[in-house]
Amino acid sequence: MKPIPVVFHIGPIQVHTYGIGLALTFWFAFAYFERRLKKNGYPTQWFVAVFLWIILAAVVGARALHVLSNLHYYSNNPSQVLAIWHGGLSSFGGLLFAVPTGLILTRKRCPELPLGRALDLIAPVLMAAWAMGRLLGPQLMVAGGGHPTHQWFGMYYAGQQGRRLPVPLFQAAEDFGVYVVLILIERHLNRWPDGSVRTGYPAGTVIGTAMVLWGSERALDEHLWLGEDGHLGSLLVQIAGVLLVVGGGVVLLRTRMRWHEWRQTHHAPQGPSQPTGDTPSLEPTAVKEPSPAPPVSTQLL
Repeated sequence: MKPIPVVFHIGPIQVHTYGIGLALTFWFAFAYFERRLKKNGYPTQWFVAVFLWIILAAVVGARALHVLSNLHYYSNNPSQVLAIWHGGLSSFGGLLFAVPTGLILTRKRCPELPLGRALDLIAPVLMAAWAMGRLLGPQLMVAGGGHPTHQWFGMYYAGQQGRRLPVPLFQAAEDFGVYVVLILIERHLNRWPDGSVRTGYPAGTVIGTAMVLWGSERALDEHLWLGEDGHLGSLLVQIAGVLLVVGGGVVLLRTRMRWHEWRQTHHAPQGPSQPTGDTPSLEPTAVKEPSPAPPVSTQLL
């Protein structure tokens, strides 16, 4: 498959394919998280301004870590430091800047949304957005492929020679798989074993699982398909992935302890007792009027 052009023109306007992918991914993440907020009963009017700050922080952090990881190149090409339309954004750098920004502003603008609950709500959104972003970002950008390959599934990428491992496609599938796991966990937590709704339980299971799975995925991808021996950026990504797994494990252990304490005082609600019989009645039972007594005859015998 030949590479998709990374730049094209609409009349006199120059359009970068990578920028379109980023814009669509950000829009999807905003719409999906806003929907999850509404579904869970939280206000949403505060989120527009906060999301704009999160985008700015994510782009700045992602670009900063990418430049740091490739400092030798950008030292010799300082004019390219801000050229994000050519690609070059680090996922971990984006998280490093965007997550604290989002948590601080959320606590200020929406105090009724606990931070742990906010992280559990945002984790599936991030995984779905990353899956989409892998397709619309690196899959279309300069140097989006992995190591060279002669396999039938190898693809051509702009700026790279020969067939390459389609790592963005692999990562999109991995991220979507993590998303499905998180949604299934969330649905399980929202119900008691008898099927009744469960609320107020300790937060942390969803975000902790996301940290472990995504950190493992990202570190292994870098080591197996993308990394270069001795390259600082590759080493930093792998270290960051391991640290994310460790952090997720700590979150899950603490959440497990809180769950144990919570279960001591919370139980599935007891439903109303059903009348005996083969099929419980869903209608109110009619009160049977007593039969009138036969009239007493006043005729003399």
